[in-house]
Amino acid sequence: MSAVSLSAVTVQAAGRTLLNSISLEVAEGEHLLVVGPSGSGKTTLLRTIAGLTVPASGSLSLFGTSASEGARVLVPAERRRIGFLFQNGALWPHMSAAKQIGFVLEHAGVAASERSRRASELLDWVELRGFEQRMPATLSGGEAQRVALARALAVEPKLLLLDEPLGPLDFELRSALLAKLGELQKRLGLTVVHVTHAPDEARAIATRTLRLRAGRIEEAR
Repeated sequence: MSAVSLSAVTVQAAGRTLLNSISLEVAEGEHLLVVGPSGSGKTTLLRTIAGLTVPASGSLSLFGTSASEGARVLVPAERRRIGFLFQNGALWPHMSAAKQIGFVLEHAGVAASERSRRASELLDWVELRGFEQRMPATLSGGEAQRVALARALAVEPKLLLLDEPLGPLDFELRSALLAKLGELQKRLGLTVVHVTHAPDEARAIATRTLRLRAGRIEEAR
């Protein structure tokens, strides 16, 4: 079964075509790299899969369930159980590491008695045991991205979307986080769609590369 299936998906905004009749299949368990110049549609593709951007036409299915048909949303973003890791982590500055994760768990319906245990477990997964009360301003770039990764995994997603999450980090931190991503993907059985400007660094854990240009698929290999 395909984890993600797009058929002739077109996205338009402010008179511009951001994705132009994109058809794509992403297999379960695949780690797909998405590359291309700025403005090629990489982030729009992720946002469309996540349900944060609504297509003008075409269809989108997730794990065999139709999520959108044209502009008609059949499965809203909050019900897609997709983890999304952004370039800068996008941590809430007023929340500790544990509360970042607890907030997501609360909205997923997890009982208050379970949220603290689950937050600690997720932080342990990303090798941040004991960081529960740390605030974003006290974290290094690599630590902040790992908290953001733990938060993205809180909904127990089958699909993880990565929007250049390694960009702000130095080489050593990028390598460490890539290794952790590869480990967690295997452990949790995740499918990953990964936008990057540095595909050579990520190819060790990737299964395929998709190149976009001007909203179209230029190459897939």
